[in-house]
Amino acid sequence: MSLAIDYCGDILYPPEDQPFTIGRDADLVLDDENPFLHRVFLRVTNEDGMWWLENVGSKLSASIVANEGKLQGWLAPGDRLPLVFGEVVAFFTAGDMTYELGFIPDTALVESVRLVDVTVNGDTIGSVNLTTDQRLLSVALAEDVLRKMHRGAGAIPTSAQAAARLGWAITKFNRKLDNVCQKLADLGVRGLHGGPARLAVSRKARLVEYAVGAGIVTIEDIALLPEGKTKP
Repeated sequence: MSLAIDYCGDILYPPEDQPFTIGRDADLVLDDENPFLHRVFLRVTNEDGMWWLENVGSKLSASIVANEGKLQGWLAPGDRLPLVFGEVVAFFTAGDMTYELGFIPDTALVESVRLVDVTVNGDTIGSVNLTTDQRLLSVALAEDVLRKMHRGAGAIPTSAQAAARLGWAITKFNRKLDNVCQKLADLGVRGLHGGPARLAVSRKARLVEYAVGAGIVTIEDIALLPEGKTKP
């Protein structure tokens, strides 16, 4: 049973008889100039005919997406998960860069099923309804990641850059960011709240990871951004 790893359009096949590492100084080098990226962050192993993805870093976590965004998980330091779906995508952020990797085994041990939204007391479970401003904010933050058009790395703008991209005052941007993060946190999305030191950067990165991974924002949504504003 082989495994393909997709990064920036390049396909790699890790060996089955030894661990395969991913990071700044590893078997798969993602970015050797990003000091915020662990030298070795992820490790792929094959045990008893099953592929496993493990977070061997000490600080960074990864968002894991499967079943076309309908299933999402959180791979914290020390955690590992089996790669049993037809395709698993990992998103993670180091510094101001967000990276995306695809893991595709040649045989899926768990078949994906089509999920439908269920309405309970007028609320839709399984989908996220954003206001116009919340969607614009999410697209502005994810613009560079979306423009890559394929798995790779994209930059996360500062709040000031994203606000300028939208033509908003920074106070409006921060208020809208609070609102959309709270909405997603209420739905159970992890990583959008934390101590004061991590709120400014971490929650924006986590918002981008979730919004892109779940398909809440797509490349087509860039057309919603104001014309005449320059990309950060």
